[in-house]
Amino acid sequence: MNSQVPISSVAKIFNGKTPSKAQKRSTGHPVLKIKDVSEQGEFLGIFDSFVDNNFATRYLEKQICLGDILILNAAHNADYVGSKIYLIEETVIGSIATGEWLIIRPDPNTLDSKYLFFWLIGQKTRYILRQLVKGIHLYPRDVGRLKVTVLRLAEQRRIAAILDKADAIRRKRQEAIRLMDEFLRSAFLEIVGPGASDYGKWPDYTIEGLALDKKNSMRTGPFGSDLRHSEFVDKGIAVLGIDNAVKNYFDWGERRFIAPEKYEKLKRYKIFPSDVIITIMGTTGRSAVIPDDIPLAITTKHLAAITLNRELAHPEFIAYAIHAHPEILHQIEKAQRGAIMNGLNLTLIKELRLRVPPMAVQERFASIARKARKTRDKLTKENKVEVSNLFNSLVQRAFRGELVPTEAQLA
Repeated sequence: MNSQVPISSVAKIFNGKTPSKAQKRSTGHPVLKIKDVSEQGEFLGIFDSFVDNNFATRYLEKQICLGDILILNAAHNADYVGSKIYLIEETVIGSIATGEWLIIRPDPNTLDSKYLFFWLIGQKTRYILRQLVKGIHLYPRDVGRLKVTVLRLAEQRRIAAILDKADAIRRKRQEAIRLMDEFLRSAFLEIVGPGASDYGKWPDYTIEGLALDKKNSMRTGPFGSDLRHSEFVDKGIAVLGIDNAVKNYFDWGERRFIAPEKYEKLKRYKIFPSDVIITIMGTTGRSAVIPDDIPLAITTKHLAAITLNRELAHPEFIAYAIHAHPEILHQIEKAQRGAIMNGLNLTLIKELRLRVPPMAVQERFASIARKARKTRDKLTKENKVEVSNLFNSLVQRAFRGELVPTEAQLA
């Protein structure tokens, strides 16, 4: 067999199932959510959501099998749909995939999972997947129509093995990035967190108590009809949203602008250098520090912004604490129990409490954070530009048939 066929003819394609709040348990059958998988498509090692056996039995098909491939098919922003493609590891076999995932289950007698995985993560296929996004979703029927070249299984496995070796370089770079993130988390806990020797002696503050003592130092919005999507323009005053903080550091994602005359009506939502922004809708609880070179900009309703009292709190310390301090996370989790839907709001953020170290200690952590982020950015850029370009070139050659041996070579 050596032909292009629709994926649906050689694999099952279907959505996962998200349990309701009432169906979730603290123990039981594990559930695999989007946040359980890294940006690099690797399981982060801990399940924090479970269902009972009745749910697991009822949705038996949604239990992940070895060889399954998961694609992020629902997100708050269409740009993230399809951004995670995950070839299942043994550690997550049997867990329930939530409805955030689209599951592809290849026929093992026809299609090799790793071969299909490399085809899916290739630059060309990723581009096609982006074109299939409707609203903020990918749909099984649309993905099923994509045509993949099906060779003999032995040849699929040979190509997959070649690509796997090539991908090892990229994975090593990704592991270095992961270790850098782990190092920074450890540094936070040991220098300015509960692991610090003087932790119990530090004064206790609310986040509101650390904000600058002036009107509008903690703000969110604009809301409702104050800012509509239709009012965005091609250039003008920048508008920051979830994508600028979703990685837990500031990043220019989708560029949005409003006209100067619209800004005049919304300038109370202006953002300043060194402000801390926190995502409060969609992917909640992510946080970042606004860079010093930020152009004139405002936030959307999806962000809370804090202008800090710099005599009390360093932005790097507060931004990192919001998404990593165990006591902050516990307070957020406790506040969200029993809520109709998980989310953050300005009132909750204001009431969050934490112990605040002396400024010299905060600055020590901030210096480490900046250096770690610089190293991470360098590794990420190299991974994207150098390693990924080489890998994508090899993937394209493979699926153009340029890695397929001749009949004489196979003999």
